[in-house]
Amino acid sequence: MRRGWVVFLLLLSLIGASSSCAKQEESTVPEVPVKGMVTMVDLGADRCIPCKMMAPIIEQLKKDYAGKAAIVFIDVWKHPKEAPKFGIRVIPTQIFYDKSGAEVVRHEGFLDRESILKIFAKLGVN
Repeated sequence: MRRGWVVFLLLLSLIGASSSCAKQEESTVPEVPVKGMVTMVDLGADRCIPCKMMAPIIEQLKKDYAGKAAIVFIDVWKHPKEAPKFGIRVIPTQIFYDKSGAEVVRHEGFLDRESILKIFAKLGVN
């Protein structure tokens, strides 16, 4: 029951954010998945607490895996059309794509570095 309320409140916040972020939506959103590369997309918001907790992990992974895997963050409050495009129910949500562009793993909520590294390893990224 509690999860239902969390999802409900998240949806309300996304609706509110979409009206206040219309001007920001004009900035470009990277194409996901990146062709020919294992891709991790982290969908969240820069003001969401678990998303803020993941931000330094994502930034370090971008450096560590440059040229090996594409790691993309999309702020769904600044880009409200992206949430339905990816079927987002809660934030943060991480979606992993293999080199062919097929979705292989989807995770909702905070995801720690070690779990991300295990997924990358299963997808052949060292």
